[in-house]
Amino acid sequence: MEHLLAAVYALGLTDLILEIDAVEVPIMDGSSLPFLQALESAGIIEYPEIVEPIYIQSPLWVVDGDKYLVLLPSDELKVTYTIDFNHPLLKGQSITVSLDREKIKQEILPARTFGFLKDVEALQARGLAMGGSLDNAIVLTQDGYLNQQLRFENECVRHKILDLFGDISIAGRPIIGHYLASKAGHALDISMAKLVMSNVTGDEISKYKSRRIPLFKRKAVVV
Repeated sequence: MEHLLAAVYALGLTDLILEIDAVEVPIMDGSSLPFLQALESAGIIEYPEIVEPIYIQSPLWVVDGDKYLVLLPSDELKVTYTIDFNHPLLKGQSITVSLDREKIKQEILPARTFGFLKDVEALQARGLAMGGSLDNAIVLTQDGYLNQQLRFENECVRHKILDLFGDISIAGRPIIGHYLASKAGHALDISMAKLVMSNVTGDEISKYKSRRIPLFKRKAVVV
């Protein structure tokens, strides 16, 4: 679901009804790109009303052991993310990036999900993850990638940012600040979205006028 919601977030969609006739959203190619393309091709209506982003005024954080997600005040949408898996290619993979909606579409949404070959084989031996393949995931062997080519050199950590945007979309409006994440994941992402909403005051909601992030307006998909 978060892959679809990340595309919704990047497009600034506010009015959308989703009907799913399966137990889960299709994995597609493992990224948000197919969902982005489908939503854009459907057509989007823009309403005159302004959607007021939540502009972070003071630091917020959620922690689980050595995992954390911090949200700091910033005049732009910025993410610093570090993953740290027990793998030579994913040990301390990190990125810092300033983003607007177009950059999210180009630099984050194409990043595919990833997993380890040993875990995929174990799941498929139990009849699970039968759709998992190199067509819809980055698969890591003991010391490398099974895939012939990556979309980005640091595609795995970029995908974690994709997940972050999909998860925080539950807040219902953009949350502007500098996200600092280390080994975070869905649970911490959702906890942060809930924490932000529980701390919102009138002063923290503003019509954000950054050059990098245009004002958000109500938008709906044409079906």
